Amino acid sequence: MANIRKVDLNLLVVLDALLEERNVTRAAARLGYTQPTVSGMLMRLRDLFGDPLFVRTQRGLLATPRAQALTIPLKQLLDDSRHLVAHDAFDPVHAEVTFRVSSNDYMQHAVLTPFVKVLRSEARQIRLAIVPPIIEGLSEALARGQIDLAITAAQFAMSDLPSRLLYRDRYVVAVRRQHPLAGDAAMTVERLCEYDHVVVSPTGGSFEGDQAFARLQQRRKVRYSLSTFLLIPEILQTDDLVALVPSRLLRQHNKRLFVRELPFQVPSFEVIAVWHPRNEKDKAHRWLRSRLAEIAKLP
Repeated sequence: MANIRKVDLNLLVVLDALLEERNVTRAAARLGYTQPTVSGMLMRLRDLFGDPLFVRTQRGLLATPRAQALTIPLKQLLDDSRHLVAHDAFDPVHAEVTFRVSSNDYMQHAVLTPFVKVLRSEARQIRLAIVPPIIEGLSEALARGQIDLAITAAQFAMSDLPSRLLYRDRYVVAVRRQHPLAGDAAMTVERLCEYDHVVVSPTGGSFEGDQAFARLQQRRKVRYSLSTFLLIPEILQTDDLVALVPSRLLRQHNKRLFVRELPFQVPSFEVIAVWHPRNEKDKAHRWLRSRLAEIAKLP
């Protein structure tokens, strides 16, 4: 059995040129080599295959049966090698890849729902798996390939992971339209704390209040703790409840809910895409990140 480690791919390129040109001088000119260089490589090819490969005639080189048998598989091998190292552009129209993206339901609503619309119009063969958010062990999940990308709040991502800003959001007050706070009356922290509040707990089941209220020496009454943001619009319809929610969550609920600005300053927060460094240069992954960023910027 031949030792593949001894095979020089450049020799096979020369053999392919000789099979097509049937002339050492023309093969050398085609490849940018000198004639002596190609003649020397032909000697090495003869040693590699244990066959003369070509014999000289008045009309040029005549391929031996061994060389003729190599013509088609050699073409296939060189084509496969070129495709292997080619820097082809990613074509979403014909791509058949699967992306696994983790995020909470609010970010799914803000970014991934419109992304599915993009896939249906631009990349119908691509599959998308939307999985729950990963807070603990995000780096490991990306490293293992459990997910390809995470959409998360910036504070939950490790600083050593590559990331891209998708959008900034802020918290607002949301109540039903029949709520006493749904009007022109002045909004104060004290009035806000008179009503029972609904919160979303990322880890589930927490009734803890916000540090912002503590700094104001106020304590709100957190009565209901949810595991999902998307339940908030329904819960708020049941009574005079209050929820502090990201503004993008309410885009499709403007007719059902009344939205007010907070009566105190709360910093906005960043939503980012995070991935593993090994996907940094991947064409498909770069397309995914680019399209998500474009979608996130839409009003």
